[in-house]
Amino acid sequence: MGKLFGALLLLLAVGLAGAWFYGQHLYTETGPKTADGGARIVIVAKGANVQSATAALSKAGAINDELQFRTVVRVLDILPGVERLNLKAGEYAVPSGATMKEIIALLSSGKSLQYNVVIPEGLTSAMITRLLAETEWGMTKETTNNSGLTYKLAGDAPQTPAEGVLLPGDYAVQRGDTIESVVTRSIKRQQDLMAEAWPKRQDGLPFKTQEEAINLASIVEKETGNASERPEVAAVFVNRMRRGMRLESDPTIIYGISKGEPLGRIIRTSERARKTDWNTYQIDGLPKTPICNPGAEAIRAVLNPPVSKALYFVADGTGGHVFAGTYAEHQKNVAIYWKVRAANEKAGVNTPAVRPQ
Repeated sequence: MGKLFGALLLLLAVGLAGAWFYGQHLYTETGPKTADGGARIVIVAKGANVQSATAALSKAGAINDELQFRTVVRVLDILPGVERLNLKAGEYAVPSGATMKEIIALLSSGKSLQYNVVIPEGLTSAMITRLLAETEWGMTKETTNNSGLTYKLAGDAPQTPAEGVLLPGDYAVQRGDTIESVVTRSIKRQQDLMAEAWPKRQDGLPFKTQEEAINLASIVEKETGNASERPEVAAVFVNRMRRGMRLESDPTIIYGISKGEPLGRIIRTSERARKTDWNTYQIDGLPKTPICNPGAEAIRAVLNPPVSKALYFVADGTGGHVFAGTYAEHQKNVAIYWKVRAANEKAGVNTPAVRPQ
């Protein structure tokens, strides 16, 4: 009887050992590989359980057998000293050939895919809110072997933020992030920038508050798309303010007409003469509010403009501007611009239509 009991124990030990080694084999065995060696994209929804996550892995082709994967996960739950599956919602790139061990570690890490949401400089707050609500982010079928994985930021569009409080730039997002979360981060990023840059501003600037600095930076941002020109454009407007001159900026007229939405036409003479809270041809000083959300470089240019005598600038016919310290010099530059434009029109070449400032 004792020999039989010993034999049974031996068989049980052998069976357990075999099951252990087989489980280890499944746990560390190379998984299915993709044809091109690229990762498989797997989405773990919020509130997902082991069964739904396993189904998502199987649908993506990242595992061979759902039952095997669930069994391994459940065995891990009762074993000491091993990594358990602690599901975190997100969008994951499962490497080609990933083992069960690697997949479990990945889905437990929370290291989901991130994408850049790009907010361009010079957009109004309404434009940025629309951009965040309408644009699709994520991977296309050209960038992954899964298709249809683009998505929009979650949640309803929040109330449009005040003009000028957002900082354009790149924002990393992942599936499930909300529009409001990006707006909140953008506001905070501008606040952080101002907290760093405001104390280092140039002495004697003709404005007293951070809000006024953002206001002026918004005009600088809209006046030139050439980053290298922002400091000189900022210097022109700072010089004008110091002299009590009107800013006379065309983008402020447009904002007074359409709140910054493109007109699709040139500004009319009647609109230039019409007084609004933003038309700096008709009002002294800064407009009522910023006219867009300026980027970091426009803000820094306003806070530390270069030493310059320039009071005027005009398009040079090549996409840039030429600056002048006197009105007489400025008029000469204007005449040159119109000659360039006339020659371009004769040759059938387009010329940037920028009104002299």
